[in-house]
Amino acid sequence: MNSDTIDIETRPKSRQLFADARRVLPGGVNSPVRAFRGVGGSPVYIKEGSGAFVIDEDGNRYIDFLGSWGPLIAGHAHPDVVEAVQEALIRGFSFGAPTAAETKLAEMIIERVPPVEMVRLVNSGTEATMSAVRLARAFTGRDRILKFDGCYHGHADCFLIGAGSGTLDIGEPDSPGVPSSVARDTLVARFNDADSVAGFFQEYTDEIACVIVEPVGGNAGCIPPEGSFLNDLKRLCDENGALLIFDEVMTGFRIARGGAVERFGIEPDLVTFGKVIGGGFPIGAYGGSRRIMEQIAPSGAVYQAGTLSGNPVAVAAGIATLNLLDDAAYDTLEHYGHLTESCLNLVIQTNGFPVTVQRVGSMFSIFFKESPVNSVADTDDLDTAGFRSFFHGMLDDGIYLAPSPFECSFLSLAHSEITINTFIEKAEKHLKRVYSG
Repeated sequence: MNSDTIDIETRPKSRQLFADARRVLPGGVNSPVRAFRGVGGSPVYIKEGSGAFVIDEDGNRYIDFLGSWGPLIAGHAHPDVVEAVQEALIRGFSFGAPTAAETKLAEMIIERVPPVEMVRLVNSGTEATMSAVRLARAFTGRDRILKFDGCYHGHADCFLIGAGSGTLDIGEPDSPGVPSSVARDTLVARFNDADSVAGFFQEYTDEIACVIVEPVGGNAGCIPPEGSFLNDLKRLCDENGALLIFDEVMTGFRIARGGAVERFGIEPDLVTFGKVIGGGFPIGAYGGSRRIMEQIAPSGAVYQAGTLSGNPVAVAAGIATLNLLDDAAYDTLEHYGHLTESCLNLVIQTNGFPVTVQRVGSMFSIFFKESPVNSVADTDDLDTAGFRSFFHGMLDDGIYLAPSPFECSFLSLAHSEITINTFIEKAEKHLKRVYSG
């Protein structure tokens, strides 16, 4: 691929593959955002990836700032991860029995995240969060949970609840098939608004089992916690006998060696993990104090199981990935993040573009509005048409971003100052195009 803009006619294989997929897959995809509904057009079908780059089925090469939605913190097909996976494959794909590697991965998680004393491995982030909530309900003897508008914790019924028109009330189901009885037990507060949480605790005294939160909002774009917000959540939970759950499926081992727990100095009661701990393979985990975790079967009565939990291939990839993430790696990631943020802000300020950059560590978002985004309500007035035009311009110019104005971009150790500078040059070019009329 050269530096010229790729015309869509150079992606005929992707268009045909999407047409074929729509005949056998709902919407042509196996996860909704992949269908490009948020940006229009047809999705790009990726054939292979290496380092910071992906190549589509038509042979076009892109600098990848999606990283499989976050897991690939070392880049695509890192040699150490590939070697670990190959060795695991030779030994066997799955056993449905304990392996020594499961214990090693659990020990690595526990060493990095001090509040976590025991870990249960599962198969996905959704399994991790729904299992953590079940455990919290059993431990407290309460039924209600509190989440935040715009925070995504997987597709279990209790999480597919929104706050309606921005009001603070008991949620209504956001998806058909979610029983209203489930919605009644899910409370939805505003992210970065501890007062809204306090109000729920006053109204539902002794009824709330847990508060579950993405410590950095990642599924409405990168939304950092403000001020004492996370500290206030911990205090309110402690005062009211509820458990605080950090959903670190996205932030875990990405924004710091010990994730958000380390970066913000908060000790939640339970933490959920995914993405990075599998190095690109399906995996999830949840953990907490021994006192809480020993309530899980077979130590306790809270049931949770999975045939492929602790899959040896995924565990091997996770161990290899975490081994790469030493202090020097996080210094590099922070440097790349700062470089990306500062250069984008310079472009924005110099040209007066009505966009905002928000970043925590190696995750960032470009919001198409002038003011900061502190909660999902602040995304109501995004210039989604401007983002769509920007996205497709960047894509055709060899930059692969999340196909949604409400998602994060991710940096990896495989990026470099060269790839970041290329990204900045292309971003300035296409922002000028979008806002020059």
